[in-house]
Amino acid sequence: MIENQESVNQARFNKTLTLFDAANAEDPNLDEGQPKELLYSKRMSDMIGRFAPDASEAAQLAVRAQHIQRWKVPRNTYPMTREGYHAWRTGLYALQADTAGELMRQAGYDDAMIERVKMAVGKRGIKSNPDTQLLEDIADLVFIEHYLLGFAHSKPDYDEAKWLEIIRKTWKKMSKNAQAFALSGKIKLPETLVPLITKAISQ
Repeated sequence: MIENQESVNQARFNKTLTLFDAANAEDPNLDEGQPKELLYSKRMSDMIGRFAPDASEAAQLAVRAQHIQRWKVPRNTYPMTREGYHAWRTGLYALQADTAGELMRQAGYDDAMIERVKMAVGKRGIKSNPDTQLLEDIADLVFIEHYLLGFAHSKPDYDEAKWLEIIRKTWKKMSKNAQAFALSGKIKLPETLVPLITKAISQ
């Protein structure tokens, strides 16, 4: 009976990941020849497997759904101001949480697990909810390893002070364990930015 239940649980988990991936495969934007958010979600799952291999089922689902169908709400649909940026991010969190929850419901999850995943994807309780903090850690580690260098190339007008501010803000959002992991050699730091990263976190 226990084995049968475990099999059912695994099938439900796998079905949910398949639904998440199908939703992200619709992304018209490509990155390395793949739908951008599909590649991102796989990088998120890879990172949680490296950083927290014993993470809860809810955390693993939340990580995979972090940017689900993000492209559906372009940044320019909100005012191009600081307030507009925060409103855009808040709207995205809600959309992504609701999308993940609906797909989980299709796969057979109950309300309690759905709400737990939605709380993490919606970035609620980042300093009090372990699932939300873990998702934040994974997102920051993936950003550093895969996206920080490209972001730097896209902002040639940013001076050193601006970059130090960006790196410090990212660093402060991470848990102590994630910070240690980032410096342990277990993720690939962008070589050209290592001096800047070192300077940012040592001050």
